[in-house]
Amino acid sequence: MTTAMTPEAVRSARHGGLAGLLRDTGTVFARQMRPVWHRPFVIAFGMLQPLLYLVLFAPLLTGLSGAEGENPWQWFVPGLFVMLTLFTSGFAGFGLLPEMASGAHERMLVTPAGRVALLLGRVLRDLVIVSTQMLLILFLVLPFGFRTTLPGALAGFALLGVLATGLATLSYVVAMAVGRTYVFAPIVQTVMMPLLLLSGVLLPMESAPGWLYTLSRLNPVAHVVDAARVSFGGGTWDGTVLLGWVMAVGLTVAALAFGARSTRRLHG
Repeated sequence: MTTAMTPEAVRSARHGGLAGLLRDTGTVFARQMRPVWHRPFVIAFGMLQPLLYLVLFAPLLTGLSGAEGENPWQWFVPGLFVMLTLFTSGFAGFGLLPEMASGAHERMLVTPAGRVALLLGRVLRDLVIVSTQMLLILFLVLPFGFRTTLPGALAGFALLGVLATGLATLSYVVAMAVGRTYVFAPIVQTVMMPLLLLSGVLLPMESAPGWLYTLSRLNPVAHVVDAARVSFGGGTWDGTVLLGWVMAVGLTVAALAFGARSTRRLHG
């Protein structure tokens, strides 16, 4: 007498362990990247809002100085990178909603790929996109006076990559939970705007009133912004950088754990 196995049990048996997860994640990632290769304008379109800030806001920086008298480009550009990370990864769930509406996502659920791999493959795609966008912007701002070092840039990109992973994971989980654009959009806007405005991406929060600066310290993204400015500026690992990494890693670990559990529960 045979016992029927659930689809998840079949996946576990066929693709068990870490090797199976990595293999399935790579397969999903390759599938998700295919439309990007055929439509590279997607990467450029995602850069549109940060580029508008660069063109329309950056000229106002002339003659100004940073919180400690440094070149304003040194604190403005890392903030721009964080803004790009927030927009690209925080709104990543919008790309899943049409697939859910058309049934494409449901068809993916009946494949042998594990549920967590379906999530991680998408997140990895978004990480590649946002990293490419930040690299392109970096080359655009170098002629304007922004200065960084190779180790500093790599450290800054790594930090923001960790943050992007956590935010994209949460974005997909929320999209899978609500399933409707008119529900997903206000949720994301309500969460993202305070994170953006209280992070000091455009102006140093040290210049803000005391109550506003205190409120910004409760925002984990603000600490990532501070750490990114030190890293891209070529600074060494200090308390600011360490705190930024703690916030980014803590957020991402919690998001991945929550995402894995929610994905199995929502699509068990």
